[in-house]
Parts: sequence; C-alpha cells; structure tokens
Amino acid sequence: MTEKIKIGCIADDFTGASDAASFLVKAGMRTILFNGVPREELRERCDAVVIALKTRSARTDRAVADSLAGVEWLKRQGTAQYYSKYCSTFDSTPKGNIGPILDAMLETLQVRSSVLCPALPVNGRTVRDGILYVNGVPLADSPMKNHPLNPMWESDIVKLMEPQSKYPCLKVSVEQMKRGKESVWREIEGKTAGVTHFYLVPDYYEDAHAELIADIFGESTVLSGGSGILTALGRRAMDGGGTGESLPSAVPGKAVILAGSCSEATRRQIHEYEKDHHRLVKMDPLRLIGGIDQAESYWRQAEDQDGVLIYSSDSPEEVEKVQKAVGNSASVHLEKTTAELALLAREEGYTRFIVAGGETSGAVTQALGYDAYWIGSSVAPGVPIMMPLGHPEIRLILKSGNFGQPDFFFRAVEMTGEHKEHGNG
Repeated sequence: MTEKIKIGCIADDFTGASDAASFLVKAGMRTILFNGVPREELRERCDAVVIALKTRSARTDRAVADSLAGVEWLKRQGTAQYYSKYCSTFDSTPKGNIGPILDAMLETLQVRSSVLCPALPVNGRTVRDGILYVNGVPLADSPMKNHPLNPMWESDIVKLMEPQSKYPCLKVSVEQMKRGKESVWREIEGKTAGVTHFYLVPDYYEDAHAELIADIFGESTVLSGGSGILTALGRRAMDGGGTGESLPSAVPGKAVILAGSCSEATRRQIHEYEKDHHRLVKMDPLRLIGGIDQAESYWRQAEDQDGVLIYSSDSPEEVEKVQKAVGNSASVHLEKTTAELALLAREEGYTRFIVAGGETSGAVTQALGYDAYWIGSSVAPGVPIMMPLGHPEIRLILKSGNFGQPDFFFRAVEMTGEHKEHGNG
C-alpha cells in the first residue's frame, strides 16, 4: 500500500518544479519530481511529489485540465496537502493561467481558500502590502515588463487576480500575522461571510516570514505560490522527522551546458563563464531557420570538450529583431535544436546536463526521455541536482532563467564533476 504523500505540488513548468522540489528537499523530505502526470501509481516511498506541467503559457482550458489531472492522480495516492507552484514573478497573461487553475483546484477539492504567495526573498522577490517587487522594484517596472511571452503590466497581486479569477482576494499584513492565528482568521472570517471561495495575499518580504505564513495558513489543504514557503511547509509536514538524505552530486563523465533563456541573469552567467576561457558556441536562429546551421554543426564546434556551453540567449533588442523577421518560429527551431544537441551529447557519453531556461529544459528532458527524478543538493537556491529514476549515472541541473549566481555555470560543472562534492549552494 502506498504511503501517504505529505505534500503534492503541481508546477507550471519544469524549472519551476525543480525549484519547488529543491525547497522540499531542504526540509528533509524525500522528494520525487515527475515530468507530466504519471501514468502509473506511485511505487517509491517518498514524502513529497512534484508534478511538472507546461501550463504557464498554454491555452487556459488545457492548463486547467492538465492541472486537474495532476490533482486527481495525487488524490489517488492519498495526498494530504496540495500546492500550486507558479513563477515568483506571477508570470501570466491578464486572463490566466494562475487564477483559472486555482479556482478549479478549490472547486474540485471543495476547499474554501488558498494563499497567493509568490515571494522568494532569497532571489529578490518580495511582497509588501500586496505589491510584488523584483529586487526592490515593483513588478510592472522591473525587466518583467518586457517579457517576450507574458509582459507584466501590474504589480498589485489583487489587481493581477481580478481578471483571472472568479473569487476575491484579501491582503494580510505582517502586523496582522504577528497577532496570531486566531486573530488573523477571526478577521478573515469577518470579511468573507457568505463568500464561497477566496484568496489571501500575505506579506512576505523577509525570509523569516515563511515560518509565520506556514504557522497561520499551513493547515490549509490547498496553498499556492513560488517556492519560498515550501521549506517551512515541509518542515511543518514532517514535524521534525525529515531524513535530510541527499543523492551524491558527482558522477564520472563530461558536462554540457545548454542555455536558451534570454534573462538578464542567464546572460550575465554566460559572460562570466566566457571570462574563464571556457568553450562557447552560439546558435543563430536565422541560420537555423534558413537551413544553413544544424544541431550537428554546432556539436562539431563543441570539440568534445568537458563543460562546453552552447547557447541561444541574446539581448531583448536582438530577440525583438528576430521575432520581427520570423515571428515565433525562431523559438521553436531553437528548442528543437537544443533538444537534438542533448541527444548528441548523450550519444557521445556525456553524463552531466546543465540547462538554462524553462522551455529549453522542457525540450531537453522530453528529448532525453526521462520523466521522473530524485532530487538532491542545490547549486543555487531553487536549482537542485537531479538524478533520473533508473539512471544513477546521469545528473541534470535545470535552471529557471532568472535564477543563480553570476558564477552559476562554473559551480554546476564543479559540483557534478567526479571527486568534487559540495554541500548545498
């Protein structure tokens, strides 16, 4: 009989899922990440399960259906608590998909409320008075305002949810939370009498606020947000019983880095990696579309080197030029080519795959055919080392574009290299 899952998390993309899983591991939870809703029942003994979907930019009806399929699978496994994981920058269109997914989860599980908690202070995402900040700048004034897929037009989470959800939101300040659980819920109940479902937006601008939020709202069956509160929720769920076990970080074999993210953080990391005189190969979307370049031609340039970085990341200005010339077909070609490069690397015996960008990571993992992973130590907050189930010789690191230190790629190569074990980054 399958042991009950303490926390079941459904994430809107793969790097978001690995981010969430790393914070659950930090709480001492044995954690498995699935790429997509599993087709079979859970066999492994674990404390937490994270299901990675591709719902962030999907059509809303499909995003909701896929999320509910994940909920139903988790329900069959005896899951105690459900968590909807989305980007710490509330990455969405005016109509979704965060609100529609959460509305459906509350209705399906017959739960009255959930928190909206995207903050991740360690990575510069904070919420104060319901306003989401990125490195101290309101979301709508941050680089997210120029996001190529989901440009963010508003910083107030309540206003972001209004066109997305059927249900109201209430803001909860740190001062309210410090008055204690009973006081907070008394105020909430007074404001929500007669309301079928609602959302709560707690302040979260210091790391210590995670424990406060978990203490007051941690009994809720459905919670949502970024990865920031997951360690506190995990510790609460484990009640001091976490194992803290972690898979070995290092394996024999060469590393390849595949970067598709155009975020400022990833571009800085590429620049830092290049300064250390590592081999870099840049993909050209126009040459790919024109049939001039192919995955094999880029791989030949890699020269069989350990730690080679092959990337398509570029500045917003260059991305805009390409989009004007060929539209969205550029990203399709780049993802396909990056996936082919991963296959070529594996055929050549490479065992360490470091990938930057959510869509890029999804394409690579789909091509490699891995769909379930044990989660290990982190290279950076929210970026763990992963081992595919049944493939102990392989290590993957899948990084959301905005995550990681400037020397992230160097650290990732070092941590996964044989005889170079490190602790959590």
